Amino acid sequence: MSTLILALGNELMKDDGVGLKVGRILAEKGYNVLEVGTDIFTLQRHYNGEERIIIIDAILTEKYKPGQVVHLKGDEAFEKLRAEIRSAHFMGAIDGLKLLRLIDKRLAKAEIHFVGIVAKEIDLGMELSEEVKGNIPNIVNMIESLVG
Repeated sequence: MSTLILALGNELMKDDGVGLKVGRILAEKGYNVLEVGTDIFTLQRHYNGEERIIIIDAILTEKYKPGQVVHLKGDEAFEKLRAEIRSAHFMGAIDGLKLLRLIDKRLAKAEIHFVGIVAKEIDLGMELSEEVKGNIPNIVNMIESLVG
């Protein structure tokens, strides 16, 4: 199954940059990674009909500890991210993806995975918190297992 990994985040805002850092590691390993930063709509210009899309992004929630990984698949991603977990961005990746799926019917057929990493700090700075940084190897392994 062809897979596109979307790396989201803002590396100037501490833990919000974790999606980009994980995406770069995966790209170095040869995976198909698109860095979208904070603009999920970049996907529209670069989507080539991949059957699986894995979104990596920082999330804000008090339900889990900083550094923990939350994996949501399919409709669960759309439901839980709306109700329980907040994106670190003004318009969350999932809200943007909903709009894009209306525009591009191929996206509506894609298998969606959301891998959220709980942020400890979203503030000016480029360093990740120890909790988030220490879990990067596990995050990379999880995504590699999703790709297969």
